[in-house]
Amino acid sequence: MDERAEARRPEVVLFDVFETLIRLEPLRDRLIEAGRPAHELELFFARTLRDGMAYTLAGNAPPFREVAAAQLAITSGYTLTAEQIEHVLAGFAELPAQPDAAPAVALLSGAGVPCYAFTHGSATNATKALERAGLLGSFAGVLSAEEVQSFKPPPAVYHWACGRVGSRPARTALVAVHSWDTNGAARAGLLTGLATRLEGGVPDIGEQPHVSGPGVDEVVAGLLALPA
Repeated sequence: MDERAEARRPEVVLFDVFETLIRLEPLRDRLIEAGRPAHELELFFARTLRDGMAYTLAGNAPPFREVAAAQLAITSGYTLTAEQIEHVLAGFAELPAQPDAAPAVALLSGAGVPCYAFTHGSATNATKALERAGLLGSFAGVLSAEEVQSFKPPPAVYHWACGRVGSRPARTALVAVHSWDTNGAARAGLLTGLATRLEGGVPDIGEQPHVSGPGVDEVVAGLLALPA
């Protein structure tokens, strides 16, 4: 574990994308259109993240889309056609923003703090989703861990992101709604902000986030309020 970052105002903010900035809910309709039950959205996405991390541990993470396609097939009991799988996956580029996303990036813009979208999914899909949501212009860039054939949360992935944006880990914040993501970033020596609207609270296990709050905008406000 790297040395834990001191709670200080970040110079750069990295945002997780799916579920943090972008809503997955519309994918549920696509699953239904493909003949699958609505509740499979959570199972499919959780399995995609799980297997992406497992392949990362083995040292050969395939692209997010390939993992997601395989998990759609598995979750459906191999009942979906290639066309139906493509229909569901195409939805990733057309997802809407979370209500607290625009206020969060506006706070950073007003404070002069650059922010980047940081995903282990497709950079193209993340870019399209942010553009459709009217948020892309507020970001200095979109980073995907696919470039290093990895999913989050190994420390090397966060260090790679910091290297790409030219920031020091201790002055770079990772903002997410997944506590496993903020735990990974904290253990890599980054500042962390956990929005609890997905998980409902801050778990006792793992590294505690430097800032937490119900919404992403409240987390960003908390990070900006840290001493310089």
